[in-house]
Amino acid sequence: MTQMTRRHAVLLTLLAPLAARTPTALADASEHAMTMPDMGPEMNKVHWEGNEQIAMLMYPGMTVMDPIGPQSMFGALMGANIHLVAKTLDPVTSDAGVTIVPTATFDTCPRDLTVLFAPGGTDGTLAAASDPVTLSFLRDRGVRAKYITSVCSGSLILGAAGLLKGYKATSHWSVRHVLAEYGAIPTDARVVRDRNRVTGGGVTAGLDFGLMMLAQLRDRTYAECTQLVSEYDPEPPFHAGSLTTAPPAVAKAMKKLLASFTKQAEALAAAQAHCTPAC
Repeated sequence: MTQMTRRHAVLLTLLAPLAARTPTALADASEHAMTMPDMGPEMNKVHWEGNEQIAMLMYPGMTVMDPIGPQSMFGALMGANIHLVAKTLDPVTSDAGVTIVPTATFDTCPRDLTVLFAPGGTDGTLAAASDPVTLSFLRDRGVRAKYITSVCSGSLILGAAGLLKGYKATSHWSVRHVLAEYGAIPTDARVVRDRNRVTGGGVTAGLDFGLMMLAQLRDRTYAECTQLVSEYDPEPPFHAGSLTTAPPAVAKAMKKLLASFTKQAEALAAAQAHCTPAC
């Protein structure tokens, strides 16, 4: 279970009338808790508390914002258990040098999950998508997970595990088309939901993905409350966040910069397309 922090306590207290009746959950941060006002009968209808089991894959070289964006949203779910899962409990260093300490291993992660999540990256993602142990873990938990999800190029790992066949899915723009090699249907959207598969686009799409998941797991009002407390009201200083809005010179340069990664992802997916599930 995630550790309670001051931010967590304040966020949960702001979000949930039920917080006053969960002293155990807030015991570690009771001195920072706030008294809840009466928010009226309509807010009392909100599904404030649950018991979701959420497993977030961690691996060396992942892009740190891919898991952190969604985790910051999942972390607002009262009663949820968030497991940061890796092969071992050794610290995992992201592609930006930020290190995260896993809370569970492939062996100790709960077998029955509400959400199975994979983050993206570049070289680290290709390594994870090539790793039999990682893919075996995803296949095993994916059989029973209520939702199978990813952000950015994390969908390549799900694809390599055979979890996106026949599903619409998205990824980072540089490798979105590669999903077709895994039997998925590449879809150009910031967040794509097809039945119980929910995939987000590149990096910052994890925030939108996280809010959508909160609405699915609880309800829209819960997600809106979290969005407001998070003050997620983006006004980017530039309109260069997609290939359709970026200046042509910027788009051309970034395509060139990521060309090697794109080619490696294409080659890996093509090779795996002719592999047995045990590859």
